[in-house]
Amino acid sequence: MAKKLVGSMKLQVPAGQANPSPPVGPALGQRGINIMEFCKAFNAKTQDLEPGAPCPTVITYYQDKSFTMEIKTPPASYYLKKAAKLKSGAKVPGRETVGSVTAAQVKEIAEAKMKDLNANTIEQAMQIILGSARSMGIEVK
Repeated sequence: MAKKLVGSMKLQVPAGQANPSPPVGPALGQRGINIMEFCKAFNAKTQDLEPGAPCPTVITYYQDKSFTMEIKTPPASYYLKKAAKLKSGAKVPGRETVGSVTAAQVKEIAEAKMKDLNANTIEQAMQIILGSARSMGIEVK
């Protein structure tokens, strides 16, 4: 017999740093998900990622209190800020440039994000990353 789906939720949790404190604990607890089980499973799955990288996670939970989780790659903005060595993007993108990345770095980011992007080729994925860079005030050289 199939499990009865109750719902799903999205969280952005730092890789390898899930713990029962807010915001993770209360978000899971009010839905009846075992918090410690989630933290252990999440930290085990993200141990090979860079510690502290924000990981968008989709958690699907069922009536019998079980859950499944899909961990996506960190956002393109995270990779772009890291490549350009920035703390944040431009305050007025399009008018000011806060940093720059090379085409090789954009290709590397596109390859890392390929499974989560809506693109068939690496060139299409690079265009998506270029759009993110442009909207952050980062120029590509």
